[in-house]
Amino acid sequence: FDLTTQYLSWNSQMMYFKNLLIGLLAGSSAAFAVQQPHNSIRKSATGLAMVSSPDSILPVDLKAPPALYAGAVAAGTAKSKATWQKIFQLGVVSGCHIGFGAYLAISVGGACSGIAASNPGLQKIILGSFGLPFGLIMTLVTGGELFTGNTALGFAAYQEGQISWRDLLKSWISSYMGNFVGSLFLAYLAYTSTTLASGPAAVAMATAKCSLAWNVAFVRGLLCNWLVCMAVYMASGCSTMVGKMTAVYFPISAFVALGLDHSVANMFIIPLGMLRGADITIAQFLLKNLLPVTLGNIVGGALCVMAPFGTTFGNWGKKKQ
Repeated sequence: FDLTTQYLSWNSQMMYFKNLLIGLLAGSSAAFAVQQPHNSIRKSATGLAMVSSPDSILPVDLKAPPALYAGAVAAGTAKSKATWQKIFQLGVVSGCHIGFGAYLAISVGGACSGIAASNPGLQKIILGSFGLPFGLIMTLVTGGELFTGNTALGFAAYQEGQISWRDLLKSWISSYMGNFVGSLFLAYLAYTSTTLASGPAAVAMATAKCSLAWNVAFVRGLLCNWLVCMAVYMASGCSTMVGKMTAVYFPISAFVALGLDHSVANMFIIPLGMLRGADITIAQFLLKNLLPVTLGNIVGGALCVMAPFGTTFGNWGKKKQ
């Protein structure tokens, strides 16, 4: 009888905590929810337009694919029409954000030498999970300007006729330079902080990246930004913080675990390795890694990600009426 009574008491407590947890999760989800009008897409000769229905005001956690593409075009248009100064300043911020992500990845995943020797797959998962996902989340939530994401959003806006090629180049060049400055600044701060102690990860990673063949670095850059821009693209269609974090986490942790190359992350990782004694010249950094990776990032974002959606939901390759 005592055992039965104890079991029933324990079971009722577990049900209470279960219901409490469900209530908290539901409440937090509602707190992040954004009331948005139910949207549909209208195609026109000038591009894409959002059409709102005033009779249907519903919380939309995830946009439908056509609306997701239209939102990406709108975001690319707004970003590309900003001033040089604004894009550059927000680019510096994003360079620091991605630098922080790479800093954490090196500090945690890069310090698991024992795990890397006994279980390299697990070490790669740790390296990917702790670091760059949070760096991209900071950029997306705060409205930063990240070159790699702009390769997709800006190119889509250009293909839809919403911006000029000058606007596109302004977006790419100013965000790239801003990212470079921010990444270098954070690399110097990370080096000066001495938090990495005598860990060899930064030197080893920088040396490996600058030892790649040119075509290998290009393909790794292409594959990397394919995943990065999918993360940016999917996150742009989510109205909750949880949704954005989920959309970012899986593609970003995947590209790191796969050993792919992100130009902005490399702007932090390689200079940090050089500061810590890596035998790499500035010419090797720029020409053997950063140049091919950057070009690969452009192809991955502009073509691999946006071209399929632009030709399906947009006006790419279609004659204007």
